[in-house]
Amino acid sequence: MSYLPQTLLFLGIIPALVLLFISLKFYTGMYKEKIVFITFIVGIIAGLISIIIEYLSLRVGLLSILLFPVFEQLFKTMILNIRRFQGKKQTVIYGLSLGLGFGSIFTPYYMVITSVNADVSIYMMLTAFLISMGILLLHGATGVLIGFGVYNFELVKYFISSVLLYIPPMLFSDFAGVEKISFIQFALIPYGLLLYWYVTTRVMSRILVVRRKREMVKS
Repeated sequence: MSYLPQTLLFLGIIPALVLLFISLKFYTGMYKEKIVFITFIVGIIAGLISIIIEYLSLRVGLLSILLFPVFEQLFKTMILNIRRFQGKKQTVIYGLSLGLGFGSIFTPYYMVITSVNADVSIYMMLTAFLISMGILLLHGATGVLIGFGVYNFELVKYFISSVLLYIPPMLFSDFAGVEKISFIQFALIPYGLLLYWYVTTRVMSRILVVRRKREMVKS
């Protein structure tokens, strides 16, 4: 944890940026690029702090199944629930950039822990990378949910939903070390994909409906 190679860091940041770019192609003009960039960077910093704290708290055992999801979603909530973001549809987009930035740090985390293992192989490194992509998608999705809660003034509802949605991955993830990877952890990938697809197409897209209604009124 004391050494975080830049190459591994970019392995997390680049996929996150690509995903962000693709996800925002239908939302042009609805957000400020500067704030998207800032929230993405803040997400990386928050994710790093979160990982360090969680790494130092691994001995809490089964309590981590609930403690870590609450802690991570609370981190995002504190950042998004500032006064200037409350009640604004752009907050949903900023929640996405924050969540993807937050999740991008899990790639170097998983791969660094994997590299510590004496029997490390290309297969294990690739597996760690793929599993981290599932985590990236989860954080992007929960960032959107929390952002939507801040926008729609239903923060408690969407915060609880984010925590509950993150508990299943905790049940089949071994945060004590990627060297103990099991096949069940691959479930993170379809789980993350499904959740990300649902949140971006069914929840995040609601702000497009708001925009269309306003355009119809103006016309």
